[in-house]
Amino acid sequence: MEMRFAPVARGLLTYVPALNELLPSKSVGHTDSADYCYGVWMKHLTLLHANGLREMPQTVAELGPGESLGVGICALLSGASHYVGLDVVAYSNPQRNQRILDDLVPLFRDRAANPDKGWPSVSAYLDERSFPSHILTNELLEQTLRPERIEAIRRAVTHPSSSAAISAEYRAPWSDPRVIREGSIDLIISHSTLEHVVDLPGTYQALYRWLKPGGWMSHQIDFKSHGMTKRWNGFRACSESVWKLALGRRPYMINREPGSAHMRLLQEAGFRIITHEKYLRKDGIRREELAPRWAHISEDDLNCSGLYVIATK
Repeated sequence: MEMRFAPVARGLLTYVPALNELLPSKSVGHTDSADYCYGVWMKHLTLLHANGLREMPQTVAELGPGESLGVGICALLSGASHYVGLDVVAYSNPQRNQRILDDLVPLFRDRAANPDKGWPSVSAYLDERSFPSHILTNELLEQTLRPERIEAIRRAVTHPSSSAAISAEYRAPWSDPRVIREGSIDLIISHSTLEHVVDLPGTYQALYRWLKPGGWMSHQIDFKSHGMTKRWNGFRACSESVWKLALGRRPYMINREPGSAHMRLLQEAGFRIITHEKYLRKDGIRREELAPRWAHISEDDLNCSGLYVIATK
């Protein structure tokens, strides 16, 4: 059986509320680490600049910030004025965000090397210190790291207010596109989030409404099984009945939609795709092992474990 036993057991237990409450919460990512948040932001910022973004976006939204608003705090320390984090379940809290801020400020002051060595690689765009000094110049950081501005960021993550000159808002759960004013966002980013979204068409349509004309998006999408199956794409060998058992009543898991579906939905929503990159691997399940639902999937979709895409409105 390709599906691991533990996810099926965990899914079944979601139907028994008393037992479900006793189970430990599953980790929602790595954003309780300043280094991780710093690396994610530097990757997206660097790739966006490499593909034409020249001005620091003033209003940034993030899908799936997870345990902290760390990526958004990085955006504020880089010169953004407003940040909105959107999640399905509320994980973040002010105390953790203050700690992440305290850990991030020295990284920016020291022009710390980008710790993210994964895919897509950004090393070709960085200086000898592995820092994007062509984007985050000394002149810019002198302004964005002023003590009074850092204190304003601290107030923003501690006492959210959309009317402040610098703001950091957290909205969870978000299930209505009206949580953000139409045409108000300069940049939307997500990192290993869109593979979890239940309503992908509605989400891409909401992203389009939120962006200003000429606004940018940067998304990294992970198509691996997140440990639910023995092989990285083994979920495509699982019958729909087994998958339903593993999912249980959890608010999200992975939506299993392939890379081509994301590209199609982006274009149907009205976005112009600037660039995209796929990470292909051949060490997963074979075509003859596919469940009926995925029997006609393309070779690219079968072997694509990651997609990075930049798009504009």
